[in-house]
Amino acid sequence: MRRAPKTALVFGIGGQDGAWLAKFLLKRGYVVHGTSRDREASSFANLKRLGLFEQARLHSAVLSDFRSVVQVIGDVRPDEIYNLAGQSSVGLSFEQPVETLNSIILGTVNILEAIRFLGLAARFYNASSSECFGNTGHLPADEGRAFHPRSPYGVGKAAAYWAIANYRESYNLFACSGILFNHESELRPARYVTQKIVRGAADIAEGKTDVLRLGELSISRDWGWAPEYVDAMWRMLNHDTPEDFVIATGQAYPLEAFVHAAFDYFGLNWRQHVESDAALLRPSDIAVSVGDPGKAKRQLNWEAETKMPGVVAKLLDAETRRRRAAQA
Repeated sequence: MRRAPKTALVFGIGGQDGAWLAKFLLKRGYVVHGTSRDREASSFANLKRLGLFEQARLHSAVLSDFRSVVQVIGDVRPDEIYNLAGQSSVGLSFEQPVETLNSIILGTVNILEAIRFLGLAARFYNASSSECFGNTGHLPADEGRAFHPRSPYGVGKAAAYWAIANYRESYNLFACSGILFNHESELRPARYVTQKIVRGAADIAEGKTDVLRLGELSISRDWGWAPEYVDAMWRMLNHDTPEDFVIATGQAYPLEAFVHAAFDYFGLNWRQHVESDAALLRPSDIAVSVGDPGKAKRQLNWEAETKMPGVVAKLLDAETRRRRAAQA
């Protein structure tokens, strides 16, 4: 007898990770459902960009509203649930701390409660973040490193992480957190510094402007490629036991190196075009953030293939294609 395809429900399917995850799951024969706050008003631009809009089954759901969450989970009755929703910008979290904390903490607990309330055997993945650790120093952080978040976003992600652990231990739910370090793709919004750099370098190469203003260039980050990271999410939910994993490349690069690689792509000297602007500095920032993905390699057989130089090249290749298409 042929087995029925698995069903996945992706909260936040319209974001970068949600769209890449939808593509990943559809390729594996899943029936994919996804949510946004208002499916009629949402553009789902990322799904359309990947050619997936007609393939995903879309719903409206507000994570801070328990009834809304219960209704969509009860209607779909998925085998796997992925929570990739909530306010996702670290910088914006300083301007909107209440909204950030509510969307992350309350949303996570509502999904956990809905699974318990409905008595489902669904496996639950929650998107945690390297921001939970704060400064790692140059020693990569593994799953045993203590948390010290330095932003409202990091505080929310740390609280949600412990909620996942509590429900897993108290109610025997298959629930886990992926502690993902920075991961990029062309689907990132323009407000992210990686997109700001890529688009700024391209604009300067085209003669549209001559200066790119950035904040602190000395910070170091562990940058990976988003389509590879959604593979790790899926592996966590298809692991024998529910466990938390750090997902990272294991290599940190200064933002200055990212900028250098982006301008070098166009044969430009970044020092002639980039200015540091104190107005762009955050109230509190992380000097170095780097992860140790050893557990994921040992237990999930997952390893990042694309490191920072490759990430920059892929971003700029995609930006170049986007601009050519817009001019055609």
